[in-house]
Amino acid sequence: MSHFRKALLAATFLAGAAQAQQTDLTIAIQLEPPHLDPTSAAAGAIDSVLYSNVFEGLTRFTETGAVVPGLAESWTISDDGLIYTFTLRGGVTFHDGTDMNAGDVKFSLDRARAEDSANAQKALFAGIAEVNAVDPLIVEVILSKPDGNFLFNLAWGDAVIVAEESIDGIKQTPIGTGPFKFADWKQGDSISLAQNDAYWGEKPALTEATFKFISDPTAAFAAMMAQDIDAFAGYPAPENLPQFEADPRFQVLVGSTEGETILSTNNLMPPLDNVLVRQAIAHAINRQDIIDGAMFGLGTPIGSHFAPHNPAYVDLTGNSAYDPEKAKALLAEAGFADGFTTTLKLPPPSYARRGGEIIAAQLREVGIQTEISNLEWAQWLEEVFRGKDFGLTIVSHTEPFDIGIYARPEYYFQYDNADFQALISDLTGTTDEAARKEMIAKAQTIISEDYVNGYLFQLAYPTVADARLEGLWLNQPTQATDLTGVRWTE
Repeated sequence: MSHFRKALLAATFLAGAAQAQQTDLTIAIQLEPPHLDPTSAAAGAIDSVLYSNVFEGLTRFTETGAVVPGLAESWTISDDGLIYTFTLRGGVTFHDGTDMNAGDVKFSLDRARAEDSANAQKALFAGIAEVNAVDPLIVEVILSKPDGNFLFNLAWGDAVIVAEESIDGIKQTPIGTGPFKFADWKQGDSISLAQNDAYWGEKPALTEATFKFISDPTAAFAAMMAQDIDAFAGYPAPENLPQFEADPRFQVLVGSTEGETILSTNNLMPPLDNVLVRQAIAHAINRQDIIDGAMFGLGTPIGSHFAPHNPAYVDLTGNSAYDPEKAKALLAEAGFADGFTTTLKLPPPSYARRGGEIIAAQLREVGIQTEISNLEWAQWLEEVFRGKDFGLTIVSHTEPFDIGIYARPEYYFQYDNADFQALISDLTGTTDEAARKEMIAKAQTIISEDYVNGYLFQLAYPTVADARLEGLWLNQPTQATDLTGVRWTE
């Protein structure tokens, strides 16, 4: 063969290789998970990496928030609404090669609802009376009373199916059934996933994916502009978005979330245990200033703990309109004419750190002083969420349809209202849609008028990505970075 022909073949080969479809992805998110077990922590960052990628449940959420079959390919519900019989998909294996069967489902649901359960959403499973593995691919779940949310609840990341054999190491080495397997965790830096060759469903286009953790907005901008990362899901510096939109290398997606961003209030800590004080705080806050100052205009004002895109949403922002003079009068009525001092503990996200400075200034105008502490995520979970050692904090509650948390007196903001608890119990047992909508409206109204928390805004979800990527979720019906449909277009 002539040297010319060899050179021509080599050039052709190299050109073909250069045009080969890219199959790896480096995607950044702001928060690093504290560990990797979605069934034993409240940190949404765990689901951000693992939901639908590594772990799967009986049902799952789509990008639109619809609930569709997951590991259960179908189910039947008894006429009285108490017995759910799930038919599992055949041929599903965990990443360690063991079969996923009805025994694993029974173990997972029993573990989630056990007395010593560490599941952050244990209440979702409280209505389960019994779980029976009828045969390897049939599971029967018996409820103590009908639950109109049951299939919805099973789609949460807290309800994914895990194997008893792998539970001891799940926090560091998660083993699920999803299209990606856990590969590596460089703590403080990244988590790597690899395609699961034995996946039961359609294999993803990506063969490997790396989640980089970049908490600092300035570093996020630098990494994206340098194209050190291919995408940033939940981009933390909305002021940069116009610059990315003007650059043909990138695309900007701005979707909605289930993230009610609230000034969480410790309802048992004096003087915050006084509804007049909580009402004063609500009227001292100018939501639009926070949306503009912390989020550069991204966000929808809310007046209760409910997503504006939900058909059952009621606009209650008028209950807490910005009125600093009214706030001062309410403080005087409550016996705090000279104000008071409380803590404001802020987790890492930009909305919290930036929003916290703005809120502190607004509260100062009516005489309320705040001692600000900037906490890392693990500290926040320990001190605020578990320890309840706080006066005020700011956080986005990204779980879907989670107004029921206000019916849990032990929850970190410690709101205890027997009427509200009875309403949520009745709502859970109601399947009629018209009746449910009416009850949901009442639930929103109660917590708005009790000023349980300062209701700020619904978190928008901006994603900046390489213009050649497709299949990234626009919206966040649950906290997830679902990579199952992501691919490079050239």
